[in-house]
Amino acid sequence: MMRSKQAVAAERPRQVIGFSDRIDFPDLGWTDVESKIDTGAYTSALHCTDVKLVSKGDRSQLRFTLMGERGRKKKQFVTDQFQYKTIKNSFGQSEKRFVIKTRVLIMGRLIRAEFSLANRGTMRFPVLLGRKLLRNKFVVDVSLQNVSYQMKQQNPAS
Repeated sequence: MMRSKQAVAAERPRQVIGFSDRIDFPDLGWTDVESKIDTGAYTSALHCTDVKLVSKGDRSQLRFTLMGERGRKKKQFVTDQFQYKTIKNSFGQSEKRFVIKTRVLIMGRLIRAEFSLANRGTMRFPVLLGRKLLRNKFVVDVSLQNVSYQMKQQNPAS
C-alpha cells in the first residue's frame, strides 16, 4: 500500500528551530546567511537586486544579483528556471515577483524550496523562511536563535 506524502512527512520528527538562524544556499554559494523564520509568511524570500528578464536567443532568462555574506560581495546569477507569481507582501498587498527554486541547508537537512526574489535591503534579515518551507519539518521556538548554525559549528563537515 502506498502512503501519501503527508503521511510520510507526518511520521518524520519535526526539528525545533528558533526565530532566526544562519543557513546555507549551496547552489548559490551563499553561506551563513542571516534568516528570519516567519510563520506569518506563506512563501520564502531572498534579498536580491537588479532583477531583470534578459533575452537569450528566442528564450528569456532571469538575471539577478545577490549580496554576498553580510553585504560584502555581490554575485550575479542567470537562470532560465523561474516563474512569475503573485505574492502577498508584508503589508498584505498582492504583487508580482519572480520565483526560483534552490536548495537550502538548515538543521543538517538539504531542502529544495521556492524563494521569491525581493529587495529586502531595508529589512534586518536578507532571507525570510515561510510556512511552505517549514511545514511538516520544523517547530518554531521563538525563545531560540541560531540553532542550525550552532549545530553546524559543533559538527563541521569533514
